[in-house]
Amino acid sequence: MTHYILIHGSWHGAWCWHKVADRLKANGHTVDVPDLPCHGKNWGNHKDVTTEDYVGTVTDLIDAADGPVTLVAHSRGGLVGSSVAEARPEKVERTIYVAAFLVPNGKSVVDYGLQDEQSLILPNLDQNPDEGWDMLQSHIFREALYADCDDDDVALCHLLLTPEPVAPTFTPLELSEERYGRVPRSYIMLTEDRAVSPKLQRMMLDETQCEVLELEASHSAYFSKPGALTRLIEQAGEQQASA
Repeated sequence: MTHYILIHGSWHGAWCWHKVADRLKANGHTVDVPDLPCHGKNWGNHKDVTTEDYVGTVTDLIDAADGPVTLVAHSRGGLVGSSVAEARPEKVERTIYVAAFLVPNGKSVVDYGLQDEQSLILPNLDQNPDEGWDMLQSHIFREALYADCDDDDVALCHLLLTPEPVAPTFTPLELSEERYGRVPRSYIMLTEDRAVSPKLQRMMLDETQCEVLELEASHSAYFSKPGALTRLIEQAGEQQASA
């Protein structure tokens, strides 16, 4: 069985993984689901949050684990998954990106987000540079993030989404082939995504080698298709292992 750490994306928290986490646990896996700083129950000052703070939240779990872990990173959480693989390559068996920002060394999430002309995020994003956060406008929640999700899930998100610290988004990643490069990577494309568009997902995959799997779902497949997403998470790496 596998020890998974599920990493949420922008504006969300550990709560967004509840359907997938329950399924993974029911299948016998160990699952940790942290709130990154300034998300969920882990509150603080947005302007103070750095990429290192995000990474430390996850590496604390890794350091306490009995054995190796597999990271599953969604959306903007991709920067965390990559940075944690760099920090603890000896303890990360695989990083699985779910419609996530797959950013190479020396680049930042914003470098790629600005290229995504098919995304609904930037045109509908409120930003507060003085307080150090951004927040998606609520009128676009469903269309951008939850197009195929149930009304109850969308209602929950309207209650729980919170502003996102911006500094990690603008911070170039520091990744090396010796550390990050030695951790196997899988990428689950969400083909109906309007937040991280399929076009951008493919562009990132052209630049960084990954095993690629696909799911016909919008950005929040952990709500709309949790069973199918769980199966792909469990399958990630099987093709490479048998090759």
